[in-house]
Amino acid sequence: MMTDQPTQIRPGEELDTARLQAYLLEHLPGARGSLEVLQFPSGFSNLTYLLRLGEQELVLRRPPFGANIRTAHDMGREYRILLALKPVYPKVPQPLLYCADENVLGAPFYVMERLHGVILRTQPPAGLTPERMRGVCQAALEALVELHSLDYQKAGLGDLGRPEGYVERQVRGWIERYQKARTDTIPGMERAMEWLTAHMPSESGTALIHNDFKYDNLLLDPADLTRVIAVLDWEMATLGDPLMDLGTTLGYWAQEDDPPGLKRFGLTHLPGNLSRAELVEAYAARTGRDVSNMVFYYVFGLFKVGVIMQQIYARYQKGLTRDERFGVLIHLIGEIGQKIQKAIGTGKL
Repeated sequence: MMTDQPTQIRPGEELDTARLQAYLLEHLPGARGSLEVLQFPSGFSNLTYLLRLGEQELVLRRPPFGANIRTAHDMGREYRILLALKPVYPKVPQPLLYCADENVLGAPFYVMERLHGVILRTQPPAGLTPERMRGVCQAALEALVELHSLDYQKAGLGDLGRPEGYVERQVRGWIERYQKARTDTIPGMERAMEWLTAHMPSESGTALIHNDFKYDNLLLDPADLTRVIAVLDWEMATLGDPLMDLGTTLGYWAQEDDPPGLKRFGLTHLPGNLSRAELVEAYAARTGRDVSNMVFYYVFGLFKVGVIMQQIYARYQKGLTRDERFGVLIHLIGEIGQKIQKAIGTGKL
């Protein structure tokens, strides 16, 4: 079974190995030996590196080069969340070290344990039958339900966010982000800004939410793909409306009948997966939450995904990143716009 493997570092995203090695040897308990750095090639946001320090393997996370969205790339906050979650939600890596000194790598970063597992990206691993895919889907749903039922106060995360007025702040905030990053006129994205503003529901409740919960942020057991070892990438986690979290998941949840570009988000279109409607129904059965207004949260999720893509595409267009994967994102945003128009027009997921 293929596990997620690091590769050579992309041009422009190299780390100062000598300075990093010196810092780790001084501040990481038990650290010894010389340092080798590789990069995990997937993901569109914070950068993730494999560190081989002597006999030890570690993972380092740092903000993307050229990013100026401080709140979306707060390494200290992400480190603190992992530290608080580990005792009460074992499905996270153990954080080991945080560095706020930008003189080391040019930005804050943190280091955590390296876990070995399978991450479902665009190509299915061998042996992923429809039956096993259904098991993965159900395990992912259970991990999300477990997160939303967590006692965040007991975990020491009661001050992580401001849940009151969360829906309105999110809608307005993502609209502002889109307007700042807009490069092209995409009718569906324009429509979403008007529609979301006019159809905001009241809060459905408060939970610790991940805000980027999807297959390629789940680490699966290589011996049993239906077991989630860890949930990764907590950079956008906060306290807020759990249905907004589910909406983001739906925004990435492509089905078999969706446009081909959207299927590049993951493997949710393969046989065995629940449909978006079935996923919502299963979530409601496990949580008892009222999901009658789920189209709003789905449109929000699509819009949010589109904005994230737009921000990355804008950085690419300005030459702030040279990652060639980002050049085609404008076409994906167009497909997202079409899905928004369809969801608003039909009132269906």
